[in-house]
Amino acid sequence: MTTHTLPSGATLTDVGAGGMAPRPACIVFPGGGYVGLAPHEAEPVAHWMESLGLRGFVLRYRVAPNRHPAPLDDAHAAIRLVRANAAAWGVVPDKVGILGFSAGGHLASTASTHWGDHAERPDFALLIYPVVSFHDPLAHAGSRTSLLGPSPDPYLVDALSNEDRVSLDTPPTFLVHGVDDTVVPVGNSLAYAKALSEHRVPFELHCIEHGPHGFGLGAPGSAQDWRPQASRWLLAR
Repeated sequence: MTTHTLPSGATLTDVGAGGMAPRPACIVFPGGGYVGLAPHEAEPVAHWMESLGLRGFVLRYRVAPNRHPAPLDDAHAAIRLVRANAAAWGVVPDKVGILGFSAGGHLASTASTHWGDHAERPDFALLIYPVVSFHDPLAHAGSRTSLLGPSPDPYLVDALSNEDRVSLDTPPTFLVHGVDDTVVPVGNSLAYAKALSEHRVPFELHCIEHGPHGFGLGAPGSAQDWRPQASRWLLAR
């Protein structure tokens, strides 16, 4: 593994080896409520990506006390870095996607919907039990407070409720969420999927009946193991 430090101090870890035939890549954003980063949602996921024939990376983005737009800047910088080093790292530069869990899913949905001339659009996204909305009752209050502070600017609450930011140019998205998630309501994924549908953005949504928050990759063969569906979706892209 090789770890690269971004100018902000965030790090991008490459879990594979470069110098191979170019392959699509996926950058993993672990969850942690914008206060920490969950280890089981980091390197194990990037290694799984490598097992599928993709290049796997993990972004350790800035969290509290850093606030918006620090994590988003790190996400765009990571995509930019992978594309800039595509030849050396064995990456297809126009097939760089992102995968986020929980608050990392919020970051991934933000990166998917907030980009322009000076920011990098991901080519695909996977959102696993993601925080999407900062509007009550869907909001995960802890993530919102960590990213925006205890008395957030209403404009930022609106701007970072990403179900309202989907456009025709939002990348294709794969979503997984537990119906009985008591930490981040499944309505977050439902709202994002609805917006994707309305804008005719390709997506796949999997809602599992029992999926307590934070199951990561899920135990092999369990209802929470979303890897077979995601593998088919990724390979079809």
